[in-house]
Amino acid sequence: MIDVLVVDDDFRVAEINAKYVGKVPGFRVAARAHSAAQALAVVERGAIDLVLLDHYLPDRTGLELVHHMREQGHGTDVIMITAASDVTTVQKAMRLGALHYLVKPFTFTALRTRLESYAALRRTVDRVGGRGLTGQEQVDRIFGALRTAPAPSSPRLPSGHSEPTTDLICGVLHRAGHPLSAHEVAAETGLSRSTAQRYLRHLEQAGRLRLSLKYGETGRPEHRYAWVAP
Repeated sequence: MIDVLVVDDDFRVAEINAKYVGKVPGFRVAARAHSAAQALAVVERGAIDLVLLDHYLPDRTGLELVHHMREQGHGTDVIMITAASDVTTVQKAMRLGALHYLVKPFTFTALRTRLESYAALRRTVDRVGGRGLTGQEQVDRIFGALRTAPAPSSPRLPSGHSEPTTDLICGVLHRAGHPLSAHEVAAETGLSRSTAQRYLRHLEQAGRLRLSLKYGETGRPEHRYAWVAP
């Protein structure tokens, strides 16, 4: 089994990520941490193979934590799972040896693909190292094990819809962990209710959200939308 440390300052997100990990054969969650200090303490105890690491932590950034781990001689593998998608952060992650970089919000399939490629890397390294093989062919096998298939392109957005706004709404619903109304989504995102409703309707029709109805004592039922976890 590959022992995983899930690090995220949001307790709900950490729980969701841990459940995702538990669904992938060969992986188990050994611990959760909600700060860099907690994560470092777990790593220093040993027995962690892989860290799923958020960048935005309350005491220091995820990349600062990785840098400190490397300075202390901890070679624990890292996959970044974060909303930080700027080029500078991604480049720093690469230079510090992050094996994958997954941008929030993401699907279970996206995480499973990264975990499976990581497992393939470990198997390849063990196989090549066990045979004592060297040379370009063996090096290519090791590096090739981390490759993942390109994600399918997103369906074309309707006229008047933008990808950043779509991502903003998806992120709010993903983090909420429970159904939200168009009014609540508008309040969280700063969008107008009509704009939020328009995007929510499209996302529900595309299968990315689940629609439910909340009935009150009078009037029409309230439409509520929830993130669909594959």
